[in-house]
Amino acid sequence: MRKIAVLGGGQLGMMMQESIGEMPIELHFLDPDPLCSAKAVSEHVTLGSFKDEETVMAFCADKDVITVEIEHVNLQALYRLEEMGKEVYPQPAVLECIIDKGLQKQFFADEFIPTAPFELIDSGKEALKAGWKPPFVLKSRTGGYDGKGVQVIRSVSDMVKAFDGPCVLEELAPIKKELAVIVARSIECEMVSFPVVEMDFEPELNLVRAVLSPARIPDEVADKAREIAETLIDAWGLVGLLAVEFFWCEDGSLWVNEVAPRPHNSGHHSIEGNVTSQFQQHLRAISGMDLGDASVQGAAAMVNLLGAAGHQGKPFLENEELLKKEPKAFLHDYHKSETRPGRKMGHLTVLSEDVESALEKALELRKKLNYVKSST
Repeated sequence: MRKIAVLGGGQLGMMMQESIGEMPIELHFLDPDPLCSAKAVSEHVTLGSFKDEETVMAFCADKDVITVEIEHVNLQALYRLEEMGKEVYPQPAVLECIIDKGLQKQFFADEFIPTAPFELIDSGKEALKAGWKPPFVLKSRTGGYDGKGVQVIRSVSDMVKAFDGPCVLEELAPIKKELAVIVARSIECEMVSFPVVEMDFEPELNLVRAVLSPARIPDEVADKAREIAETLIDAWGLVGLLAVEFFWCEDGSLWVNEVAPRPHNSGHHSIEGNVTSQFQQHLRAISGMDLGDASVQGAAAMVNLLGAAGHQGKPFLENEELLKKEPKAFLHDYHKSETRPGRKMGHLTVLSEDVESALEKALELRKKLNYVKSST
């Protein structure tokens, strides 16, 4: 029985715990929220900050392996633990590179990984002085997540909202589709890639509304995306999971957008949609086990369930009883103590014989499954 320390007890940690099955591992979580998602499914949750060096050191002292479910943790503690001989995955040097988008982009360039042309600047407000003309994209080098820290500058007038801090300035991609690949790499350097998935967007708001598996793309594009993802994780020597987000451009080229060294929203459908889920695969990779079969078990569509507009407080899911009539629809509630407008409260995966019908049913159910403020 291997004891694994997980820095973070959010929904990703919760789903790691739910994926254990018969694996000989025991997860222990560190999180500052006494009502974090992992608390709903695990007795091994320690209250404390994963950003505090000594708290992390004390928490990990008796653990065999250390991993993360959020990137923004105390790196110095991870380096110290690694120097002590602890198994830390993702490795702190890789994590340090990835959490700084400037270092991440430079790594892509150094390793000849295709990505949008870019420049590193000290402040987003200096973009025009650097010789760039809109449209272009500004990405804050640190602190961004779930789309935060990204600004699309379409005209000079948009510069009033530019970040005042170190940024990646990059060319606006001529996107045909947005894709993602999750690849796992074990301690023994075994690699297994999940099939490519596709991000389906809201036509008017240009926001991701669903993740579709498998992606509706030519085989040669899928093969190339998986090849790039495997090249990237191998170049880093990363143990665990790497989620790689791609732009498939109008000219047919593939550009790596961003990466995450952990389970990712683009792989949530794998719990039901693949033979091995991304969560179980991550645990297999970091604990020295053989990797599992990542092939699909049918077409899947995954939609995020968000807090309803105008509602904040104790959550209640409207119309949950509808799911009793849908044997191929799977709800994952994140057990969050408070709903807020736009907050991720759970996700829904629908399996079907094809992606189009799975998406149609998922969107139909999403309209009715609303996280509102409880009346009790």
